[in-house]
Amino acid sequence: MKQFSIFNFQFSKQKNRGFTLVETLVAISIFSVSLVGLMTVLGQGIANTGYAKKKAIAAFLAQEGIEYVRNIRDTYMLYGATTSAGWTSFNNKLIGASCQLANGCYFDDSSLNFSSQTQPIVSIPFYACSGSCPIMYYDPTYGRYNYALGSSSEYRRKINITQLNGATEARITSTVYYSQGSGTYSVSFSESLFNWVE
Repeated sequence: MKQFSIFNFQFSKQKNRGFTLVETLVAISIFSVSLVGLMTVLGQGIANTGYAKKKAIAAFLAQEGIEYVRNIRDTYMLYGATTSAGWTSFNNKLIGASCQLANGCYFDDSSLNFSSQTQPIVSIPFYACSGSCPIMYYDPTYGRYNYALGSSSEYRRKINITQLNGATEARITSTVYYSQGSGTYSVSFSESLFNWVE
């Protein structure tokens, strides 16, 4: 019996033992520092994802600018009265919109009817950029960027043309500007288009 009561006494003594206030504060401090570090890493990861997304969209828009201009050149060359007349019409279209100047130009394809069989690509209007080109809008209904419908996207696209080699080569540069945080960034693509039919 005596041993049983001693065992109970020792057991109850260990049962009442707990953390001291200092041990609790140290544990909370270690947990807090770990949590702050984890939140910092997660926040930086989210910011990097947002930056990568904006840069990828800007790159696609810049490439789209090159593709449109190339398609306009091809359409003029293939369906013009003569190939030299097509090349001249292509250059006149871009130069007429002041694309050769530093401010560049932009095009608006919102009025195109792609079901038309009359080469709608050459009817895209080009406009001179005054100061900076206008902000593009994103239309979620069609998943397209344009200048009329949708919400502001903060992207601006500028097209520049430089005549080279006696006007047999046109250097096209498509630049998209966008803002991220407190800075402004840009993505540019360039391609040389040639009077490829002699």
